[in-house]
Amino acid sequence: MLKNSPNMGTGTITLRNDPRLLPMGKFLRKTKINELPQIINVLKGDMSLVGPRPLVDRTFNAYPENLRYKVYDSKPGITGIGSVVFRDEESLISNSQMPPHEFYETVIAPYKGALEIWYNQHKNMWVDVKIIFLTIWVILSPESKLTYKLFKDLPKRTI
Repeated sequence: MLKNSPNMGTGTITLRNDPRLLPMGKFLRKTKINELPQIINVLKGDMSLVGPRPLVDRTFNAYPENLRYKVYDSKPGITGIGSVVFRDEESLISNSQMPPHEFYETVIAPYKGALEIWYNQHKNMWVDVKIIFLTIWVILSPESKLTYKLFKDLPKRTI
């Protein structure tokens, strides 16, 4: 990202083909290699491999108030069910007719919050193994619907 990018354009929301992303950053984000340094946080015990993604205040506050603090009943993770289901988040925001922050706050955040609550209710080692597998799978096959085949009781995605 360009220096001072949170204060430019769409701020904390990154769009597909965002002009603030440098070529190497585009590659790192697309392949999710940019998440690997968080393994240090896992080793320190600050994060887990699977859990809700850490959020900045603006995106955290976009979650419906009744879900905000329930989301973090689990340690934040490098990947999570929200990351798998919303592998195409940048594309969804970019293609929306709404302004990016409004689309995130009214469409994406409530559903992501419901997904994280689902995770908290179903978390176990087997679910975590499936989410880790699916994280790799959706990077290689972004259009796949395998997530909904492995987790039949996920809240239904409407977008």
